[in-house]
Amino acid sequence: MDLKILLDIARKSIYTVFDKSLQINKDYYISSFKELEEQKATFITLTLNGNLRGCIGSLVAHNSLYDDVFINARKAAFNDPRFNSLSYEEFNKIKIEVSILTPAKLLNYNDIEDLKQKIIPYKHGVILKYKNNQATFLPQVWEQLNTFEEFISSLCKKANLDFSILYKNPEIYLYEAIKVKE
Repeated sequence: MDLKILLDIARKSIYTVFDKSLQINKDYYISSFKELEEQKATFITLTLNGNLRGCIGSLVAHNSLYDDVFINARKAAFNDPRFNSLSYEEFNKIKIEVSILTPAKLLNYNDIEDLKQKIIPYKHGVILKYKNNQATFLPQVWEQLNTFEEFISSLCKKANLDFSILYKNPEIYLYEAIKVKE
């Protein structure tokens, strides 16, 4: 399956919010691309003029690939709490990226240095979890935060945790992503 079909689904999912007279023919997609029925976790990232404009996704596969892309595209456009709902004018200018995540695996590590050795920049997405706090960065976040220290300290901040939490060995999960973007 050409992954660009996921971009088509994501863009049409958002567009049909603006033009309610249009409907996406899900049956056509499913009958043409059987892979869309597989359960997958996805993230949809929207950028406007190179800047983040929305990013929502699933860390665990609980929907078909088609449904996860469809739902997360709309959420990224209209429900990311960091941004106002996407306007039609912005819709015509955004770029969409779809990331399909591998299942996250718990990482066993001894200390921060061991953690640093086991996380592979640009390859691994990371989930940080400590008690009720959790955050994730997709592998492509390494492009902006390209050192371990920048990446992990920003991830801690995103989870509302201090960097020192790493001395308490929080749960760290790693995953990879296959991505396609406009």
